[in-house]
Amino acid sequence: MHPDLVALLALQDDDSAIVEIEARIREVDEQLHVLDRERAVLGDAAERARASADAEERKRRDLALKVQEHKALQDRNLAALDAVRKAREATAALAQIDLTRRVLAQEESDLQALSARITDLRQSAELHELELAEVDKRQQPERAALAERRSALEQEHAAALEKRAATARRVSRDVLAKYERIRGRQKTRALYALTGAACGRCNTAIPLQRRNVMAAGRSIEVCEGCGVLLYASA
Repeated sequence: MHPDLVALLALQDDDSAIVEIEARIREVDEQLHVLDRERAVLGDAAERARASADAEERKRRDLALKVQEHKALQDRNLAALDAVRKAREATAALAQIDLTRRVLAQEESDLQALSARITDLRQSAELHELELAEVDKRQQPERAALAERRSALEQEHAAALEKRAATARRVSRDVLAKYERIRGRQKTRALYALTGAACGRCNTAIPLQRRNVMAAGRSIEVCEGCGVLLYASA
């Protein structure tokens, strides 16, 4: 048996264990992400309602200033009407008063509509915030359990990485470099046993001379078909 083979097989087992732990961590993260999305929907709705209410409040303040200005203008128009003596001037003053009255009526109507909309938006934001608080309360036990599970998996992952590092030190540098390169490229197992006279992964036939070298324990070969490392099992 090739001197690196036992350690290399152990290293591959370590890598498989690490991949499995990382998959479990991703599952926990996905469950947390689902909880985050549920919470984000309500949080975003509350934020949009608050932002809309603030924007409408700014419009309301601007419109209230215009109403004050037009009321002051109307007072001046009425005072001017009292001072006129000619019919033509009175007609012009009355027209101006009527125009300002109509503008004021529209602005006051718009002001009432804005005030009602602001109230609705504030109430909507408060409702979403109450719903968000209920979601947080409901999610709290599940989040705590997931956080505990993830912490345990992180510890397991760290221990698995330490174990892998120790195993990797038992493999010769050249063979380890080949293994790491192939595993990084394939994103899967890098080491396969011969199946009869062929590669155990892609079934490419291996020449007899290379098989004999592997069987004698003198070499771990690279498959010409799929590029994985090959060894002859006992």
